[in-house]
Amino acid sequence: MAQIQVSDLTFCYEGSFDDVLRNVSFNIDTDWKLGLVGRNGKGKTTLLNLFMGRYEYKGSIVSNTRFDYFPYSVTDRDKEKTASELIEGWKPQIESWQVLIQMDQLGMDPECLYRPFKTLSFGERTRVMLAVLFAAENEFLLVDEPTNHLDGAARDIVKKYLASKKGFILVSHDRDLLDGVCDHMLVFNRETVEVQSGNFSSWWENKEKTDAFKKAENEKHLKEIGKLKTAADRAERWADKNERTKIGFDPIKDHDRSISTRSFIGAKTKKMQSRVKSLEMRIDREIEEKTGLLQDIERVRDLKIAPLKYHKEVLINAIDLSLRYSDAEECLFEGLRFQVKRGERVILAGENGCGKSSILRAVLEKNGFGEKTGSGEGQGSGSKLLVSGTFDVASGLVISYVSQDTSFLSGTLREFSEKRGIEESLFLTVLRQLDFGREQFVKDMKDFSEGQKKKVLIAASLITPAHLYIWDEPLNYIDVFSRMQIERLILKYAPTMLMVEHDIRFQEKVATQIIKVS
Repeated sequence: MAQIQVSDLTFCYEGSFDDVLRNVSFNIDTDWKLGLVGRNGKGKTTLLNLFMGRYEYKGSIVSNTRFDYFPYSVTDRDKEKTASELIEGWKPQIESWQVLIQMDQLGMDPECLYRPFKTLSFGERTRVMLAVLFAAENEFLLVDEPTNHLDGAARDIVKKYLASKKGFILVSHDRDLLDGVCDHMLVFNRETVEVQSGNFSSWWENKEKTDAFKKAENEKHLKEIGKLKTAADRAERWADKNERTKIGFDPIKDHDRSISTRSFIGAKTKKMQSRVKSLEMRIDREIEEKTGLLQDIERVRDLKIAPLKYHKEVLINAIDLSLRYSDAEECLFEGLRFQVKRGERVILAGENGCGKSSILRAVLEKNGFGEKTGSGEGQGSGSKLLVSGTFDVASGLVISYVSQDTSFLSGTLREFSEKRGIEESLFLTVLRQLDFGREQFVKDMKDFSEGQKKKVLIAASLITPAHLYIWDEPLNYIDVFSRMQIERLILKYAPTMLMVEHDIRFQEKVATQIIKVS
């Protein structure tokens, strides 16, 4: 066991006006299974890059351990090579047999190590990289969001594998993964950083209790401050009034007073002024004790959505549906049956590559979505999609679409809102509710984190009134707190939705129907 000590760590990207990390300090052990969570843009991936020595920073990181980082960088040229060939660049100190041992634990065919990397599925690529990552010993491993784009089966394999290991930081927004893997949590709160033993659920339970206590303490201090201010104001007014009676009295009306009375009045005034000062000091102490109580409270505001109500009950009807791309010999699937009715939230589930996103594309094409909006982003392969069987999509549907692809986002938020024809002020308000800082409003979207890019697409969808909301893996890279916001939104307003999403907790919360595609 060794320790990693981080002290007063501060970092800012070149050309940026705001620090990503500021005076961050914590200690962790290298044999922990550590989950790292926090809002998008709080610097989680940045911290991993600082551990890797990729940027200069202020403060100190003290450790005698060696770090390695997932995912490994893969260029277009690299994708032509096999994983066996890529190991030399990823982790040159290991040999293939060490990787094959880890691949066996991940339930992988050894043949995957010798196929061109481009032919591997997302799940296979992730598992090969994890096998390489864990093949060496005496390293502290930095695992950054390993389950993005993975189907449920692949997520279960990764969860079981990581649960059998130790000595790593896992950055993830998947609550099921964090609960199944981690024995400690490193949390980037709004203002502070904390380390706590346990998994995500135990940390969240403690946080809810702590937040409730802090809110109660805050209310208590506010009431006490109010009482003290009233008493201080009353005493100060009495002292001022009494002070004014020291001079200018009428000897006929105030026959019981004399010049010597002034000293008595002055003494009483001084005593009252002393009481005022004492009250003001107590007010300052109460304010000081109140300061910071709410600094880490997650002010998760409820979002709003304005779904349109379609006049028919059934919006999509599929009977014996089969899909095939024109340049492929085999169908993606055959004989699929499902319906999407008004008010339902249908989630498509299945292995990567089984055709879930293609179903979404088929709905969009039937509806003429790309033609109506001038937007074709994220709608899959350039080849033609061939549909067999009954596939009816209600006419005149207004669809709001969130693509899993964010690579097309560039320019400012203002330019994006103008292009989409959405109200800029409302759009920015929703982004603020999703914890966007105002400093992000003037940046080029190319410089946003992946989570922030996803929030742009979700915010645009939320403010678009629609009969049907089609979301393709909307939660990739989205932080835990925003996921909870979106869950509450969907449950409250019950929009009609057709989604692809692999987050188990999200499925359990919002789905009215899960369709298995195979």
